[in-house]
Amino acid sequence: MKKLFVAVLLFFSVIAVKAQVVGLEVGDIAPEIDLPDTKGEKVALSSLRGGLVLVDFWASWCGPCIKEQPELLKLYNTYPGKLDIYGVSLDTKKPSWTGVITKQKLPWTQVSDLKYWSSAAAVDYMVQALPFNVLVDKNGIILAKNIHGNKLNELVKELLTK
Repeated sequence: MKKLFVAVLLFFSVIAVKAQVVGLEVGDIAPEIDLPDTKGEKVALSSLRGGLVLVDFWASWCGPCIKEQPELLKLYNTYPGKLDIYGVSLDTKKPSWTGVITKQKLPWTQVSDLKYWSSAAAVDYMVQALPFNVLVDKNGIILAKNIHGNKLNELVKELLTK
């Protein structure tokens, strides 16, 4: 009985420790991003904790990214106050980046260090293709990675209508 208790305790200890790891796997704490917004003010990803957050890596030169933005806007507007989006642009030219934001009327937090693939966030998240996203819970834990379209819509709906 004592061995069973120790085994169960060890099992739950490993699970608890795993949840505290900063990393890129589902169940890990999402790495911090702290980049300037369109006004030059740094905005930390962790400042959005407390609700569901979609970290969306995109760029103005990425056709699939631009095509996805209206869908993200619909999703964002469906869950006001419950879903935040933290857009991370891999653009190198501020007018291109801010032009898309203005044209598509994207209301969520947008950040960029204008460093293309060498952006600190792109490196930390090992972004290899765009669009790329990470869905993070209220505690900063990664729930899903690189999900788009109906799959993203259904997961957000499931998480927010419980």
